[in-house]
Amino acid sequence: MPNQEDWEQQYQEKNTRWDIGQAAPPFVSLLSSDSAPLPGRMAILGCGRGYDAVLFAKHGFEVTGFDFATSAIVEAEQIAKSENCDIQFLQRDIFDLPEEFTGYFDYILEHTCFCAIDIERRLSYVEVASSILKPHGQLIGLFFTHNRPGGPPFGVTPEEIREYFQDNFKIHYLNLVANSVASRQGEEHLGLFELNK
Repeated sequence: MPNQEDWEQQYQEKNTRWDIGQAAPPFVSLLSSDSAPLPGRMAILGCGRGYDAVLFAKHGFEVTGFDFATSAIVEAEQIAKSENCDIQFLQRDIFDLPEEFTGYFDYILEHTCFCAIDIERRLSYVEVASSILKPHGQLIGLFFTHNRPGGPPFGVTPEEIREYFQDNFKIHYLNLVANSVASRQGEEHLGLFELNK
């Protein structure tokens, strides 16, 4: 499984195929819709270069981005500065976050983090999300629901996502999106999950 050094090497070598170079179009659509979430304190897990972080910061969210790779954090800080956005980026292993941020966030934003972790750690991811959210906090997730072998990114079905999250979260919706980037057409589901407690 890729470790911190592996992810850092990917950034050093500019081998970041998951990086679409912009905020995810489904998030752009969500924020311009009638059902846009109200601004609050948001954690972005596996934030990469921070394009989604910039998008939500510009819509009034207080954003903290977390990533394993130091280079991702450095580049995200540079991009945020160029966009005049005040965002905190921290180099962290997401599985350590409950020690530091228990019950701290109103929202978690998920985009290409869940698919990058070892399949055996998916329930641990759910526990992390549950731990760092405030009561009835929400997870907004754009899940990569492909079925190609191997990984990362590891495939997952919408049914499996529901199974992973349903014990801890109320699933408001988990829908196939129509405006994914071309390389992910038909392979992304946007979900809104609310912490049960």
